[in-house]
Amino acid sequence: MNMKLNGTVIVTYRCNARCTMCNRYKVPSRPEEEISLETVQKLPQMYFTNITGGEPFIRTDLKEIVRELYKKSDRIVISTNGFFTDRIVDLCKEFPQIGIRISIEGLEKTNNEIRGLENGYQRGYQTLKTLREMGMEDVGFGMTVQDKNAPDLVPLYNISDEMDMEFATASLHNSFYFVETKNIIHDRPMVAQNFEALINKLLKSNSPKKWFRAYFNHGLINYIYGQPRLLPCDMSFDTFFIDPYGDVMPCNGTKNKEVMGNLKEQTWDELWNSPEAEVVRKKVRCCDRQCWMIGSVSPAMHKYIWIPAWWVVKHKIKSLLTDKPYSMYENKICCDYRDGRISKEELDRCSTCEKYLEARNDLSKPERSN
Repeated sequence: MNMKLNGTVIVTYRCNARCTMCNRYKVPSRPEEEISLETVQKLPQMYFTNITGGEPFIRTDLKEIVRELYKKSDRIVISTNGFFTDRIVDLCKEFPQIGIRISIEGLEKTNNEIRGLENGYQRGYQTLKTLREMGMEDVGFGMTVQDKNAPDLVPLYNISDEMDMEFATASLHNSFYFVETKNIIHDRPMVAQNFEALINKLLKSNSPKKWFRAYFNHGLINYIYGQPRLLPCDMSFDTFFIDPYGDVMPCNGTKNKEVMGNLKEQTWDELWNSPEAEVVRKKVRCCDRQCWMIGSVSPAMHKYIWIPAWWVVKHKIKSLLTDKPYSMYENKICCDYRDGRISKEELDRCSTCEKYLEARNDLSKPERSN
């Protein structure tokens, strides 16, 4: 295969955190069954690889895995809670070009409550500070925004900005990966207002990368209101996930685990071109999950670049003319929810928003005269 892919390698389901929005720690993988170096060597060529978990640094052989992946991938980023500082620093000494994203869910009190790690904030923050002092460039925060930590969104971004670090965002999702089906944002306007404030800060910056991140966060507002994705999803076509058991999947956002094949038992070409893989691709084309996670959105933003680029151009021009170039009410659903044309219960029930669209169609029909 000539085309390079975008890959995510879930090296373990073991985790030392007890996050309120993820129950994966309750169903950990066993060390002896986790993906081996031999299986990693069978992966295809990739232009980007994310290493995640669980907590990746629980694996004491992570350095060997990274060493093998650099033979396959142009760029690697590891998602971690930052607790195992010594292991992270040791790995980064050998791979100073690697990216590290440490999940911090708000300021100290909020983060520790959400993550269930004693001194988790300080451990993560100190790890980031240490990496920056080492000269590491591709390091930053990762935050999953929800009701509890939304007020900390801009303050945490400000900290990352002062440290000249990356700042990645996500919102609550439900899928087999999180072993959770009850994640929900209750106060959508409040959460959206905090995203709005972040988006305006990003648009006012001098960084084109941050302007495109503003678009991603605009998409998160769209997502938490249950709207269809702003961009097509091509997971399983040019992007894949592989779990600790060697199962290759389109993504980590499906309700049930969808398996294209197992790399422990097959070659990559056999797996990627198998009938089972084609069945999964057909399911992806009909998927109604409307996920907006960076693993699927980043490749889509690159592939359909003219869509986010046009949004960025319009809003960047506005940023030169006004202090507030972006409003959450550019999203029609935000106006309709504010004005009572759709209820909280309807949004809670309907992730794909079919009921909302039906309601909009009904409202647009002329009233009959008696």
